[in-house]
Amino acid sequence: MAGNTFGQLFRISTFGESHGKAIGVIIDGCPPNVDIDLEFIQAELDKRRPGQSKITTQRKESDTASILSGVFEGKSTGTSLALLIPNEDQRSKDYDHNKDIFRPSHADYTYQEKYGIRDYRGGGRSSARETAARVAAGAVAKLFLKQKGIEIFAHVSSAGRVDAPNLPSEDLSKLLEIRESNIVRCADPATANEMIELIDGVRKDGDTIGGKVSCIIRNCPVGLGEPVFDKLHADLGKAMLSINAVHGFEYGSGFSGSEMRGSEHNDIFRPSEAGAGISTSTNFSGGIQGGISNGMDITFRVAFKPVATIMHNQQTVDKDGNAAEIKGKGRHDPCVVPRAVAIVEAMAALVITDHYLRQAAYQR
Repeated sequence: MAGNTFGQLFRISTFGESHGKAIGVIIDGCPPNVDIDLEFIQAELDKRRPGQSKITTQRKESDTASILSGVFEGKSTGTSLALLIPNEDQRSKDYDHNKDIFRPSHADYTYQEKYGIRDYRGGGRSSARETAARVAAGAVAKLFLKQKGIEIFAHVSSAGRVDAPNLPSEDLSKLLEIRESNIVRCADPATANEMIELIDGVRKDGDTIGGKVSCIIRNCPVGLGEPVFDKLHADLGKAMLSINAVHGFEYGSGFSGSEMRGSEHNDIFRPSEAGAGISTSTNFSGGIQGGISNGMDITFRVAFKPVATIMHNQQTVDKDGNAAEIKGKGRHDPCVVPRAVAIVEAMAALVITDHYLRQAAYQR
């Protein structure tokens, strides 16, 4: 079974549980001679790690990654590249009260029914702790894409009903600087302050709230994506929907496009302003047409539900179907989106890298 594996040519397999000894990832298909910058990989992991601020879980994990194989003298060798991230701050006793009852809107019940056994300590394999392995792999993919001039930028575009304005079309490095200057990782400073106030208030109420992450992929060449089942937006959608707590994905005009007329929505072709190739006057297609990248910015949004663990009493049932009551304990995020930005970028990088290598097979 391949339930822990993602990708075709650039393929990752993650392993480990929330309260196990470590989590990690094996990357197969990484091209040789990619500069593997461990400091960059660590910086990406630091964006996702817990304990960053008052609006994230207070679990303290350094998420320090070590490379076990596949790198020699700072470059990928083309063989399997393995990264390991130890778990350092597990508090398994926080979950002792959960072992015989099911937490509402978690994977407890479905895992128990599917496997006949479950690791109740933080959800085991179903925990978002697993996504650190994806971020590590995504950082390697980003290093490959950097050599090709492809940039990926995501930020928190909403928290609850607090929405950021559409980002200006400018240097992504400027937006990155703004994003990293605030704890909610929103590229609009005024909106960031509103979001922080909202999330902190929700945290003090012992509750949680959802939000959205918007992403731009820039300088992607024309031709990535397959024509039928492996359309580029389909694979991006699968990648995003595989992230814990994701409940929605839309690209380009998304659901709002269904309210428009074709005369409004069509992206008119024109000569590129750069003087070579073709571009479009609008980008309602989100950089993808017919499932294949068209050279424009690839844009999409990912919706995250509120974290299911809340510090309120809730009604539930135990493993025998008897009525029970549960109250959240331990350390949990009041809103996942500030830490999810790094995960969204990582999964996007994995998809684009995989399709870049697949497209290379067509070239002569």
